[in-house]
Amino acid sequence: MAGRRTNLALLALTLIAAATGVLAFGVGGPWVRWTIVAHGAAALGIVALVPWKTGIASRGIRRHRYRSAPSILLAAALTVVTITGLGHATGVLVWLGPVSAMQLHVGSAIAIVVLLGWHVIARPTRPRRTDLTRRNLLRAGVVAGGAAAAYGTLEVATHVLRLPGAARRATGSYVRCSLDPAVMPVTQWLNDQVQVTDPAGWRLSIEDASGRRSVAYEELDADRDRIRAVLDCTGGWWADQEWEGVLLARLLSGLETASSIEVTSLTGYARRLPSGDAGRLLLATRVGDAPLSAGHGFPARLVAAGRRGFWWVKWVDRIALSEVPWWWQAPFPTA
Repeated sequence: MAGRRTNLALLALTLIAAATGVLAFGVGGPWVRWTIVAHGAAALGIVALVPWKTGIASRGIRRHRYRSAPSILLAAALTVVTITGLGHATGVLVWLGPVSAMQLHVGSAIAIVVLLGWHVIARPTRPRRTDLTRRNLLRAGVVAGGAAAAYGTLEVATHVLRLPGAARRATGSYVRCSLDPAVMPVTQWLNDQVQVTDPAGWRLSIEDASGRRSVAYEELDADRDRIRAVLDCTGGWWADQEWEGVLLARLLSGLETASSIEVTSLTGYARRLPSGDAGRLLLATRVGDAPLSAGHGFPARLVAAGRRGFWWVKWVDRIALSEVPWWWQAPFPTA
């Protein structure tokens, strides 16, 4: 395969892998499985093109020896993202000490996007009309079909060999400590820190159609709803737990006139959710018949069944109805 067409194919596959990776990272519904399939097939397509790209890169390094450091870093990041992706998918490499293979996979993928942006600017490969010939489209179809077949083969082998990956959830996550919250991992988003709060001085601020009011911990914890929900962390694990607290539909008035519900943490971390979901959103004060621990969000955390872990705001101290649509926010929190 010619060098220019190889580069264009790699660029297209990398963009597909990045887009499906972001979507899979943020979606918790059952249809995410097809996103994971597309992501895995695109990744294996990239792996299939490595032999051609290796020759291109070797020639480029010989010609531009002193300007090749970013390209070498890009190759290193691609190696890490491939190893961690395959390790996580099969279950043979899920944790590396205190971090998960998924965390390394995502971190190296972000590095690839940055380095690829530099590569495209520094060494642009522009598409041409002649790239859309029947022969080239057939080649692209062969690469896509081969990548899909490779993904299917990997999935079958994982099940036949009874590797741990056969038991992973549709999102790709592995079960950890279901119905045992005492040993459930403690994770938080980016630079959030675990908050240690005195319940005697804590107050939940509520802003709804009836105005602004504050609720003490004892009042919030006194009248409990109970739901069973899966916390599916973007770090690559999930846990099914029994949660107790108050459904937002009972806590808030005027939901029918609001567009969204904004839930804010003591740390300033916030997410906005559809007001129509209030009957399924729980402000939890307990898990597994015991009060939440500090690491799991004491004194109160949001339980958002069907959504990935970064929607489950911890250390909640403010809930407010809003006219702003729930989707009018960054897809992922920036802090």
